[in-house]
Amino acid sequence: MIGERESVSGAHFAFTDRWGGVSAAPYEELNLGGAVGDEPEAVRTNRDIAAKSLGLDPGRVVWMNQVHGADVAVVDEPWADRPVPEVDAIVTARRGLALAVLTADCVPVLLADPVAGVVAAVHAGRPGMVRGVVPAAVRAMGELGAEPGRIVARTGPAVCGRCYEVPEAMRAEVAAVEPAAHAETSWGTPAVDVSAGVHAQLDRLGVRDRAQSPECTLESGDHFSYRRDRTTGRLAGYVWLD
Repeated sequence: MIGERESVSGAHFAFTDRWGGVSAAPYEELNLGGAVGDEPEAVRTNRDIAAKSLGLDPGRVVWMNQVHGADVAVVDEPWADRPVPEVDAIVTARRGLALAVLTADCVPVLLADPVAGVVAAVHAGRPGMVRGVVPAAVRAMGELGAEPGRIVARTGPAVCGRCYEVPEAMRAEVAAVEPAAHAETSWGTPAVDVSAGVHAQLDRLGVRDRAQSPECTLESGDHFSYRRDRTTGRLAGYVWLD
């Protein structure tokens, strides 16, 4: 259910796996994505299960309408009946408010400055990484008082550079923006390593306290992978402050 969890100075980071929920195939079991074709009631139940397993109030978790862009929203309360904005990063300075990001191969990026009391959840796929969604989130955190040298960054399960095969032209386009993302598959074809690109961006921004999940979603049967299965569920990353 909660595949990876860590707490640092009152900041909490968690990434789910696919188990412990109520969704039926092909979304079994803990699908947390509401726009993949799963039964809405199953998704609501799964979100309740995941939140409560983390000690969170499901009503105090903020989600995004992710679109592979670089826009950021600053929030201080759940959306309630308001439209969920099309953004790929959300930032808050409200302690106790949890931010969530959905993925199924893309990189979930969780950021926290425990001193400033600011956290961010970022959806960094290949397009978002190229467009600079992670630097945009760090800038938004800075506007709320965060400092890169204090930010703790954790990236969750994602497709690895050994598995993310792309056309040579696409690899060249990505590498022209972020050289660290240049990769090769384990079978010798062009690839992109989005996690490496994200961590290179964070390093240039001055974020030193970083860690990356060892799990490749495409290789792991415990995680959802869009590239592997196409019709499948979504994992979630959660970040919040005491």
